[in-house]
Amino acid sequence: MKKGGWKLSKRLEAVAAMVTEGNIVCDVGCDHGFVPVYLVLNGISPSVIAMDVREGPLMAAKGHVREYRLSDYIETRLSDGLTALRAGEADTVICAGMGGRLVVKILEDGKEKAVKMKELILQPQSDLQYVREYLRNAGYVIADENMVMEDGKYYPMMRVCPKGDGRDAWKERQQENPLEEVGVEVRLKDKYGPVLLQEGHPVLKAYLERERGIYRQILENLEKNGNGQESRQQEVMDKLRDAEAALMYFHS
Repeated sequence: MKKGGWKLSKRLEAVAAMVTEGNIVCDVGCDHGFVPVYLVLNGISPSVIAMDVREGPLMAAKGHVREYRLSDYIETRLSDGLTALRAGEADTVICAGMGGRLVVKILEDGKEKAVKMKELILQPQSDLQYVREYLRNAGYVIADENMVMEDGKYYPMMRVCPKGDGRDAWKERQQENPLEEVGVEVRLKDKYGPVLLQEGHPVLKAYLERERGIYRQILENLEKNGNGQESRQQEVMDKLRDAEAALMYFHS
């Protein structure tokens, strides 16, 4: 096995760090196979199934696997979501670097396989609130979260367990709630991440402070432009309210 010389982006390294050591991994949407190679080279996973719906990236992944002499440890498969994964083949599923609605579609279409996993490592690029709402309603538990900033962009990610197979991080770490409205609390958890909020994650704080500044500036500009902007003003005020409410977690 060829060692060394393999470095991930900050985002993907954080994704890989969420995998439980010793688990067999299925990387859905593996792209060029960077994460599977990293997981095996660093002894995090004994074997990985790297899957992608596109032939081009899968061929690139195969090339990287051969380059690092990992063909005995990494298998590549053409697959739409979890379709090509057989029952019991993996402990961990990774879905990273794709839109949130696609993540939900993959989990819903492959529900029978997804709910039998020990963990799901999810890093949606969009629609985070939609993803978390789906997970909550489907009975999953967000066991851990992380958030990194790279090249000026913020990337939240989460480790999710089927109900009963993980710890409810929100309940375990719950402190005195700074918000009185339960509905607001649930919305903020879905929007920004229960563990990120409860742990006062510094990258989330930076993100919220940036968002607050942006929304305040937009409101100021709307007020200068006069009438006819009421609906837009209300929309921005709602977003500002959520950002400010979430920042209350960092002062409790």
